[in-house]
Amino acid sequence: MSGTAIAIIGAGLCAALAGCGSAVGVMTAGKANAGVTSEKPDLFGKLLVLQALPGTQGIYGFLIAILILAKITVGMDASQGWSLFGAAMPMAIAGLVSGIAQGKTAAAAIHMTGKQPDASGKGITMTAMVETYAILALLTSILLLTKI
Repeated sequence: MSGTAIAIIGAGLCAALAGCGSAVGVMTAGKANAGVTSEKPDLFGKLLVLQALPGTQGIYGFLIAILILAKITVGMDASQGWSLFGAAMPMAIAGLVSGIAQGKTAAAAIHMTGKQPDASGKGITMTAMVETYAILALLTSILLLTKI
């Protein structure tokens, strides 16, 4: 397999896995949002912010995929391809796992906000804490790409 193909697979996996994590996370939070909003429609704005937070991992994965694609050259050897593939993996794996985890945290925060509307800021803080690990993975992938 050529280095170009290996790098393209890495970029694709990064976008796909992080995107899947975000999709599952946003869906999980969305189900909670629908339940609470059906009983308290006035909370929709506060809850939408919580539902949107798990979507960032997909954006990060897409960004890393674009950065990898920009580094691909025709005729790359396998070692260069594997280097780019390896740079994609922190964001791919952490994006998948943290997107799902953030969705679960957001769902819990949505339920909390449904019971205590003034607690939405606390819920955002709890949900954003999971984001820390997605940001660390994003930075790791970017730093790895600067070394290639």
